[in-house]
Amino acid sequence: MKIYIARHGETVWNREFRVCGRTDLELTERGIEQAHLLAQEVKQYNIAQIISSPLKRALKTSEVVSEKTGIPVTVDDRLIEQDYGRFEGVSGKDEGFLENKKKFAYRYPGGESMMMVAARVYPLIDEIREKYCDKNVLLICHGGVCRVINTYFQDVTNEEFFHWNMENAKLKEYEV
Repeated sequence: MKIYIARHGETVWNREFRVCGRTDLELTERGIEQAHLLAQEVKQYNIAQIISSPLKRALKTSEVVSEKTGIPVTVDDRLIEQDYGRFEGVSGKDEGFLENKKKFAYRYPGGESMMMVAARVYPLIDEIREKYCDKNVLLICHGGVCRVINTYFQDVTNEEFFHWNMENAKLKEYEV
């Protein structure tokens, strides 16, 4: 079994390098193009199911991939992006945001911690491994969630975790 992850296509806030957690933004035209390119790549793999975040940017990416590949999509709320609280919409270079990003057990003021994200994402991966044990699955979600999924499969240092990034509409494969 393999689990693939992909981050959604580009949004305006991605282009502007703004922190985007729960704000439900649409894809840009470039983001839709990226979703079509992702679909072409996904065709190379024997993927049985797409599981998507409910946010518009991930869901639209999932729908484009599904339309082009015929792979069914289900939505799971546990793949929703991290709640960045009062840092929602600020520059991704904001010093307060970056300082909070280094503290995995610390809740963003008005939001959630990275450990809280892991507490909802890890059980989902366990369920997927059990339910789809002989099939490949694609999760389409968000940068912060992709960062947490990566830690499920790979040990990383705090510094590596802080700097790990998933580009828009790129695919990463994990062998289960």
